Amino acid sequence: MDRGEKSKEKFKQLFGEGVTATHTTDPDFQDILSHFIFGKVFYQGNLDDKQRELITLVVLVTNQTLPQLKAHVSAALNVGLTPVEIKEAVYQCAPYIGFPKTLNAINEVNEVFKAKNIALPIESQKTIDEDTRFEKGHATQVEIFGEIISKMREAAPANQKQLQDYLSAFCFGDFYTRKGFDLKIRELLTFCILSALVALRVK
Repeated sequence: MDRGEKSKEKFKQLFGEGVTATHTTDPDFQDILSHFIFGKVFYQGNLDDKQRELITLVVLVTNQTLPQLKAHVSAALNVGLTPVEIKEAVYQCAPYIGFPKTLNAINEVNEVFKAKNIALPIESQKTIDEDTRFEKGHATQVEIFGEIISKMREAAPANQKQLQDYLSAFCFGDFYTRKGFDLKIRELLTFCILSALVALRVK
């Protein structure tokens, strides 16, 4: 298949039948976009469609391109991602982009879920409580980065230890310990979130 045929096949898989508003008003631009993204990029590398959509979701959340986020929430469901996986991908953005932007994205996701009769709230994926969030978060850091994490905390000046504690309890305790994804996927999504933030700063 050529790029045009591939893009039509992939677009239909992700978004279903129908013509986009852009294709009606700006068909040349939509063809350029579709042929490049869905006819070429989606077929590069070894990522499967679920992984590609997870990455797309977190980059759209980070960039706050919310109309496109809604479309890709539907696409994510169409390629087999679960509501839990979609929500967890969005939640994973919070330590890096902040609560307000994450809430913006959550509202968009919830609109799609409601339209598709997906019950809210989604089943909790929490594995920690107030007494264990630091301990389990720190253990997760050590699992990912090694014992250097403990040494860094011990070496931190007294007035910076609270930042180390926040990182362990909040970023890794509240988020990395959640069910829904393994550490490999959470690290992949975090890498993509941080890369998107760097790209925004460069602009």
